[in-house]
Amino acid sequence: MALWGGLLTAALVSLFVYLGLWQWHKWETKTALQAELDSRSRDALVAMPATPVDAASLRFRRVVLAGEYDARRQILIDNRLYREQAGYHVVTPLRLAGSDRYVLVNRGWVAAPADHRVLPEAPVPPGPVTVTGVAVVPGTRFFNLAPEPTAGWATVWQNLDLERFRRETDLTLQPVVVQLDAAAPGGFERDWPRPDERADRHLSYALQWFGFAATSFGIWAFFLLRRRP
Repeated sequence: MALWGGLLTAALVSLFVYLGLWQWHKWETKTALQAELDSRSRDALVAMPATPVDAASLRFRRVVLAGEYDARRQILIDNRLYREQAGYHVVTPLRLAGSDRYVLVNRGWVAAPADHRVLPEAPVPPGPVTVTGVAVVPGTRFFNLAPEPTAGWATVWQNLDLERFRRETDLTLQPVVVQLDAAAPGGFERDWPRPDERADRHLSYALQWFGFAATSFGIWAFFLLRRRP
Protein backbone atom coordinates (compact mmCIF):
# COMPACT_ATOMS: atom_id res chain seq x y z
CA MET A 1 0.00 0.00 0.00
CA ALA A 2 2.84 2.38 0.77
CA LEU A 3 4.23 1.82 -2.74
CA TRP A 4 0.88 2.52 -4.40
CA GLY A 5 0.34 5.55 -2.21
CA GLY A 6 3.77 6.86 -3.17
CA LEU A 7 3.10 6.35 -6.87
CA LEU A 8 -0.28 8.06 -6.64
CA THR A 9 1.23 10.96 -4.73
CA ALA A 10 4.04 11.31 -7.27
CA ALA A 11 1.51 11.37 -10.10
CA LEU A 12 -0.66 13.97 -8.37
CA VAL A 13 2.25 16.18 -7.38
CA SER A 14 3.63 16.06 -10.94
CA LEU A 15 0.24 16.97 -12.38
CA PHE A 16 -0.33 19.83 -9.94
CA VAL A 17 3.15 21.24 -10.50
CA TYR A 18 2.68 21.03 -14.28
CA LEU A 19 -0.64 22.90 -14.08
CA GLY A 20 0.91 25.45 -11.75
CA LEU A 21 3.81 26.09 -14.11
CA TRP A 22 1.39 26.39 -17.03
CA GLN A 23 -0.59 29.11 -15.25
CA TRP A 24 2.62 30.76 -14.05
CA HIS A 25 3.90 30.91 -17.64
CA LYS A 26 0.64 32.55 -18.78
CA TRP A 27 1.00 35.13 -16.01
CA GLU A 28 4.63 35.84 -16.96
CA THR A 29 3.72 36.14 -20.65
CA LYS A 30 0.89 38.60 -20.04
CA THR A 31 2.86 40.77 -17.63
CA ALA A 32 5.85 40.83 -20.00
CA LEU A 33 3.62 41.93 -22.89
CA GLN A 34 2.11 44.67 -20.74
CA ALA A 35 5.56 45.89 -19.73
CA GLU A 36 6.58 45.98 -23.40
CA LEU A 37 3.44 47.94 -24.31
CA ASP A 38 3.97 50.42 -21.48
CA SER A 39 7.57 50.96 -22.54
CA ARG A 40 7.09 51.22 -26.29
CA SER A 41 3.93 53.32 -26.15
CA ARG A 42 5.97 56.11 -24.55
CA ASP A 43 8.32 56.26 -27.55
CA ALA A 44 7.91 58.75 -30.37
CA LEU A 45 5.41 58.05 -33.13
CA VAL A 46 6.71 55.80 -35.89
CA ALA A 47 5.62 56.42 -39.46
CA MET A 48 4.27 53.18 -40.90
CA PRO A 49 6.72 52.26 -43.66
CA ALA A 50 5.55 51.24 -47.10
CA THR A 51 8.31 48.63 -47.29
CA PRO A 52 8.14 45.18 -45.66
CA VAL A 53 8.75 45.21 -41.92
CA ASP A 54 9.32 42.65 -39.20
CA ALA A 55 6.21 42.40 -37.03
CA ALA A 56 8.19 42.19 -33.77
CA SER A 57 9.93 45.49 -34.50
CA LEU A 58 6.58 47.31 -34.62
CA ARG A 59 4.72 45.44 -31.90
CA PHE A 60 3.11 47.82 -29.39
CA ARG A 61 4.65 50.88 -31.02
CA ARG A 62 2.48 53.92 -31.63
CA VAL A 63 2.37 54.48 -35.36
CA VAL A 64 1.01 57.07 -37.75
CA LEU A 65 -0.50 56.07 -41.08
CA ALA A 66 -1.38 58.19 -44.08
CA GLY A 67 -3.45 56.84 -46.93
CA GLU A 68 -6.97 55.86 -47.91
CA TYR A 69 -9.33 53.25 -46.51
CA ASP A 70 -10.65 50.51 -48.79
CA ALA A 71 -14.32 50.17 -47.84
CA ARG A 72 -14.84 47.23 -50.21
CA ARG A 73 -12.68 44.96 -48.07
CA GLN A 74 -13.91 46.01 -44.65
CA ILE A 75 -14.75 43.10 -42.34
CA LEU A 76 -16.55 42.70 -39.03
CA ILE A 77 -15.05 40.43 -36.38
CA ASP A 78 -17.94 38.74 -34.60
CA ASN A 79 -18.52 37.91 -30.93
CA ARG A 80 -16.68 40.88 -29.44
CA LEU A 81 -17.97 42.07 -26.07
CA TYR A 82 -17.96 45.60 -24.75
CA ARG A 83 -19.50 46.27 -21.34
CA GLU A 84 -21.19 42.87 -21.53
CA GLN A 85 -22.86 43.72 -24.83
CA ALA A 86 -22.27 41.68 -27.99
CA GLY A 87 -20.93 43.36 -31.07
CA TYR A 88 -18.24 43.48 -33.72
CA HIS A 89 -14.78 44.91 -34.24
CA VAL A 90 -14.64 46.91 -37.45
CA VAL A 91 -11.46 46.17 -39.40
CA THR A 92 -10.71 48.20 -42.52
CA PRO A 93 -7.66 47.95 -44.80
CA LEU A 94 -5.83 51.23 -45.35
CA ARG A 95 -3.72 51.69 -48.45
CA LEU A 96 -0.55 53.56 -47.54
CA ALA A 97 -0.03 56.74 -49.50
CA GLY A 98 2.23 56.32 -52.52
CA SER A 99 2.35 52.52 -52.38
CA ASP A 100 0.41 49.34 -53.03
CA ARG A 101 0.87 48.12 -49.45
CA TYR A 102 -1.99 47.94 -46.98
CA VAL A 103 -2.37 47.92 -43.21
CA LEU A 104 -5.41 46.52 -41.43
CA VAL A 105 -6.85 49.08 -39.02
CA ASN A 106 -9.13 47.99 -36.19
CA ARG A 107 -11.43 51.01 -35.93
CA GLY A 108 -13.17 49.82 -32.78
CA TRP A 109 -16.35 48.16 -31.54
CA VAL A 110 -19.93 48.55 -32.72
CA ALA A 111 -23.00 46.97 -31.14
CA ALA A 112 -24.74 44.07 -32.86
CA PRO A 113 -28.39 44.67 -33.82
CA ALA A 114 -31.04 42.58 -32.09
CA ASP A 115 -31.50 40.69 -35.36
CA HIS A 116 -28.10 39.14 -35.97
CA ARG A 117 -28.90 38.82 -39.66
CA VAL A 118 -28.74 42.61 -39.91
CA LEU A 119 -25.26 44.11 -39.98
CA PRO A 120 -24.48 47.35 -38.13
CA GLU A 121 -23.66 50.59 -39.88
CA ALA A 122 -19.89 51.20 -39.97
CA PRO A 123 -19.21 54.03 -42.42
CA VAL A 124 -15.70 54.41 -43.79
CA PRO A 125 -14.12 57.89 -43.97
CA PRO A 126 -13.66 58.82 -47.64
CA GLY A 127 -10.53 60.24 -49.18
CA PRO A 128 -7.04 60.63 -47.70
CA VAL A 129 -6.72 60.25 -43.94
CA THR A 130 -3.95 60.40 -41.38
CA VAL A 131 -4.52 58.34 -38.24
CA THR A 132 -2.56 57.09 -35.26
CA GLY A 133 -2.76 53.90 -33.27
CA VAL A 134 -0.88 51.05 -31.66
CA ALA A 135 0.51 48.23 -33.79
CA VAL A 136 -0.29 44.75 -32.52
CA VAL A 137 0.67 41.34 -33.87
CA PRO A 138 -2.49 39.29 -34.50
CA GLY A 139 -2.75 35.70 -33.37
CA THR A 140 -2.39 32.70 -35.63
CA ARG A 141 -4.28 30.06 -33.64
CA PHE A 142 -8.05 30.36 -33.54
CA PHE A 143 -11.10 28.63 -32.17
CA ASN A 144 -14.05 28.86 -34.55
CA LEU A 145 -17.59 28.31 -33.32
CA ALA A 146 -18.65 27.34 -36.84
CA PRO A 147 -16.92 26.55 -40.14
CA GLU A 148 -15.75 29.62 -42.02
CA PRO A 149 -17.15 30.17 -45.55
CA THR A 150 -15.04 28.50 -48.20
CA ALA A 151 -16.34 30.40 -51.22
CA GLY A 152 -17.15 34.03 -51.87
CA TRP A 153 -16.40 37.13 -49.85
CA ALA A 154 -17.72 37.16 -46.28
CA THR A 155 -18.14 40.43 -44.40
CA VAL A 156 -18.44 38.79 -40.98
CA TRP A 157 -15.46 36.79 -39.70
CA GLN A 158 -15.10 34.89 -36.44
CA ASN A 159 -11.42 35.80 -36.03
CA LEU A 160 -8.97 38.25 -37.53
CA ASP A 161 -6.85 35.86 -39.57
CA LEU A 162 -4.18 37.84 -41.41
CA GLU A 163 -3.17 34.96 -43.65
CA ARG A 164 -6.76 34.32 -44.67
CA PHE A 165 -7.20 38.02 -45.45
CA ARG A 166 -4.10 37.99 -47.64
CA ARG A 167 -5.30 34.86 -49.40
CA GLU A 168 -8.84 36.09 -50.08
CA THR A 169 -7.99 39.65 -51.10
CA ASP A 170 -4.56 39.24 -52.70
CA LEU A 171 -3.54 42.48 -50.97
CA THR A 172 0.03 43.13 -49.88
CA LEU A 173 -0.23 43.59 -46.11
CA GLN A 174 2.05 44.68 -43.32
CA PRO A 175 2.22 41.90 -40.68
CA VAL A 176 0.54 43.99 -37.97
CA VAL A 177 -2.91 45.34 -37.17
CA VAL A 178 -3.27 48.91 -35.93
CA GLN A 179 -5.66 49.53 -33.05
CA LEU A 180 -6.93 53.03 -33.70
CA ASP A 181 -6.24 55.61 -30.99
CA ALA A 182 -9.24 56.73 -28.99
CA ALA A 183 -8.76 60.32 -30.21
CA ALA A 184 -8.20 59.41 -33.87
CA PRO A 185 -11.05 60.25 -36.27
CA GLY A 186 -13.16 57.70 -38.10
CA GLY A 187 -13.47 55.13 -35.32
CA PHE A 188 -15.99 53.64 -32.93
CA GLU A 189 -15.73 52.44 -29.31
CA ARG A 190 -12.02 51.91 -28.60
CA ASP A 191 -11.53 50.73 -25.03
CA TRP A 192 -8.78 48.30 -25.97
CA PRO A 193 -8.08 45.45 -23.49
CA ARG A 194 -4.73 45.42 -21.71
CA PRO A 195 -2.33 42.54 -22.48
CA ASP A 196 -2.19 41.75 -18.76
CA GLU A 197 -5.96 41.61 -18.39
CA ARG A 198 -6.81 38.92 -15.80
CA ALA A 199 -3.12 38.13 -15.34
CA ASP A 200 -3.61 38.11 -11.56
CA ARG A 201 -6.09 35.30 -12.01
CA HIS A 202 -3.41 33.14 -13.66
CA LEU A 203 -1.05 33.87 -10.76
CA SER A 204 -3.76 32.92 -8.27
CA TYR A 205 -4.42 29.66 -10.11
CA ALA A 206 -0.70 28.88 -10.21
CA LEU A 207 -0.37 29.33 -6.45
CA GLN A 208 -3.42 27.15 -5.91
CA TRP A 209 -1.96 24.33 -7.98
CA PHE A 210 1.37 24.58 -6.17
CA GLY A 211 -0.57 24.50 -2.90
CA PHE A 212 -2.36 21.32 -4.00
CA ALA A 213 1.02 19.77 -4.80
CA ALA A 214 2.43 20.67 -1.38
CA THR A 215 -0.73 19.45 0.37
CA SER A 216 -0.69 16.12 -1.48
CA PHE A 217 2.95 15.53 -0.56
CA GLY A 218 2.28 16.57 3.05
CA ILE A 219 -0.65 14.14 3.39
CA TRP A 220 1.41 11.29 1.96
CA ALA A 221 4.35 12.08 4.26
CA PHE A 222 2.05 12.31 7.29
CA PHE A 223 0.52 8.87 6.77
CA LEU A 224 3.88 7.36 5.81
CA LEU A 225 5.48 8.55 9.06
CA ARG A 226 2.40 7.55 11.04
CA ARG A 227 2.71 3.95 9.85
CA ARG A 228 6.24 3.64 11.17
CA PRO A 229 6.58 2.04 14.62
